[in-house]
Amino acid sequence: MFKSIFHWKVFVNLILILGLLAGGLWMTSKWLERYTSHGQEIPVPNVVNLSVKEAIKKLDENGLSYEVDSFKFNPKYKPLQVLEIFPKTGAKVKEGREIVLKVNPSTWAKVQVPDVLDVYKGLAFRQLDQVGLKVGDTIYEHNIQRDGVVRMLFNGHSLKPGTLLPRFSEIDIVIGSGPMKNITVPNLVGMTVSEAKRVVRERLFEVGLIDYDGENKQDGEDNEEDESALVYYQDPQAGSLRDQGMQMDLWASTRPIEDLEDKIKELNATYRKIQVDTMAHYIIYENVTVSPVQSSPKKEEGTSKPKVKPQPQKPQKPQPKQEEKPVEEIVE
Repeated sequence: MFKSIFHWKVFVNLILILGLLAGGLWMTSKWLERYTSHGQEIPVPNVVNLSVKEAIKKLDENGLSYEVDSFKFNPKYKPLQVLEIFPKTGAKVKEGREIVLKVNPSTWAKVQVPDVLDVYKGLAFRQLDQVGLKVGDTIYEHNIQRDGVVRMLFNGHSLKPGTLLPRFSEIDIVIGSGPMKNITVPNLVGMTVSEAKRVVRERLFEVGLIDYDGENKQDGEDNEEDESALVYYQDPQAGSLRDQGMQMDLWASTRPIEDLEDKIKELNATYRKIQVDTMAHYIIYENVTVSPVQSSPKKEEGTSKPKVKPQPQKPQKPQPKQEEKPVEEIVE
């Protein structure tokens, strides 16, 4: 048995088998080297600070692929400029290796404009700052809502809440400075209801009660036919002075004004009577204050010669005493 194991033919077979295995391994390694390009490495070219197009072209020339990754926007650099790469410049990689390009975006990421209309200006500024928007100019205009945000403007145009804008954009804010005083009430008689509403709002007043031939309706409840009715009466009266935001009541009808004379008289008796009474009391008050003559000596007492005028009045005392008798008789 042992003689058969140590026979020379056995050793020859073992040597042949080991040679075949070694040759197979060598051939396999050579094939893998050629297939995987082992030992053929390419240095990563320097594409930093180039534009994306230029960087991609240079990578293609070196047989490398790429992936573009948007980096945080930096205004110090040009839009779409390559800021970083991975692997770094000079690193040796195989052909076809993917290179990550970190590129500066074309602009800031967009944010949504918050709804700060009718909000106090201090709170509105904080809400805008929280989302990354800056407040540019603050414009004050007369408005009933003092220190409240009336409008938002972007590049001179009205801005609605919810609009998407690039981060750190500047928004101009229009703030109410309080109502205007003593605005002349326009004459609305003869206008249609729709025209009258427009004029009332343009003059910074508010549309109040609208009476259509005796039927009271609030603004917004009237139908399209009512909009064509003509205003035949208004309160406050045209030409009077009122503060901004005051309510204006209207009376309108589709009938001719000649048929509404009785209605106008009734309205005058109700809404103009107060003005007539106040004027009448004012006239009576003027007559009472002007009639006495005691005002002239009161003014003379404050002059520099108070002692000269009372002396000539002493000899004239007996004359007014005779006039006092009929006055006492009338009083009795």
